[in-house]
Amino acid sequence: MLQCAQIHPIFNIEETKVPNPRKPLRLNVGFLVSAAAGYHRDFDFYLPKLTDEEDQTLTLAEVQGRVRISRTPQGLLVEGTFEGDIQLECVRCLSEYTQHLRWEFTELYAFTRDNITDSGLLVPEDAHIDLQPLVRDFGLLEIPIKPLCKSDCKGLCPECGQNLNLQNCGHAPENDSPFSTLKDWL
Repeated sequence: MLQCAQIHPIFNIEETKVPNPRKPLRLNVGFLVSAAAGYHRDFDFYLPKLTDEEDQTLTLAEVQGRVRISRTPQGLLVEGTFEGDIQLECVRCLSEYTQHLRWEFTELYAFTRDNITDSGLLVPEDAHIDLQPLVRDFGLLEIPIKPLCKSDCKGLCPECGQNLNLQNCGHAPENDSPFSTLKDWL
């Protein structure tokens, strides 16, 4: 579950209640359930800090997002775009750096089990949908498998461990060619 230190919701709609600060991405969509098909509302979010309780290492900072919830005949179509920063460790030089992430998602919260999609999301009876699992899951998918502080990161020296991005230690890189042993014979 994601937690938020503070939330500053910016709603471009009239008379919408501020969400619960403990569950900042939980929205009351009861007014959309009873609306005509085609009706939609946009919600803008700014969260200074978003932490995953299950994995404390996942802390997103400066998270901004926009969610559009549209009423369809089958259910509520949720389209979201979020972005934020995360601290990662470079796999080459082991230094921490800030990675900017941007992710989008589109999911349908079905009214009935007949219209359910592969995601299995249904509009709850209390008409409150929690977007935290969607934001968390799609955000996790955007973290690179091999995080690099920069594309031309030089990494660490294999002999002394010096970060070669900061200073050249003078050790020559070894040639891993299968013919490199022949140079000793010449």
